[in-house]
Amino acid sequence: MSIGDFSRATKLSAKTLRFYHQVGLLLPARVEPSNGYRFYEAGQISDAQVIRDFRALDMPVDLIRGILSTPGGPQREQMIEGHLAHMEARLEATRSAVASLRSLLDPSKAPFDIRLHRQPPLNAVVIRETISLPDLGSWFTGAMEELDVLVATTKVRPSGPRGGLWDTELFLDERGGAALFLPTHVLESALPGRARAEILPAIDLAVATHRGSDDTVLEVYGALGRYVARHGISVEGPLRETYLEGIPGGQHRAVTEIGWPIQPIAHPC
Repeated sequence: MSIGDFSRATKLSAKTLRFYHQVGLLLPARVEPSNGYRFYEAGQISDAQVIRDFRALDMPVDLIRGILSTPGGPQREQMIEGHLAHMEARLEATRSAVASLRSLLDPSKAPFDIRLHRQPPLNAVVIRETISLPDLGSWFTGAMEELDVLVATTKVRPSGPRGGLWDTELFLDERGGAALFLPTHVLESALPGRARAEILPAIDLAVATHRGSDDTVLEVYGALGRYVARHGISVEGPLRETYLEGIPGGQHRAVTEIGWPIQPIAHPC
């Protein structure tokens, strides 16, 4: 088949076919030495259609080459499934960003209720590590699961809702301290895994409550940031989240109390 007929059969342009030839993805059956014209076999139409569909899914050329060179079976299916999972994650990230932007552009929302609160010392089981910001989601999930196992297999009993502590450096430098804590009445001296018994010190916080999914949590952080800047009361220290209902990460009905560290307050509420 001439490149023109092959293009009509596959809906791939000559420019695209030349590119696929150059990267070794779809080689012509024959190239005329005198003029460089490319000719294809009819049997290559199916390969071309598969490549077109893969590229429509933003699949990298190297991955397509690997799939086409892998015999059909579990390994090929695993490669395709891996890319589909990557696309679904990107789609979810895009959906979240769109929801966040729409929420920020909505002028009808009432301002957040921000209160000043003095948090007393807290006995807690804590999982604390220095992590990179891109790893926050997976670290959060793993640490939450580890706390679940701890409650199920030890004498640790919750005395309040779980929470998180996030150092400024985690966001400023994309690497910093992260902690999940579980309040408990009795501190165990020896705990399995990464968990350790701690007494979280007393702290003064400006507090606001977020209801919904992670898509809109930045609104609350923004409101707290504007509040402490306007009153000049921000101090260094980790941001504190307390998970009153559900767990953040896509749950639409999660309720999270967010605390921003502030200067000591004279009359705690």
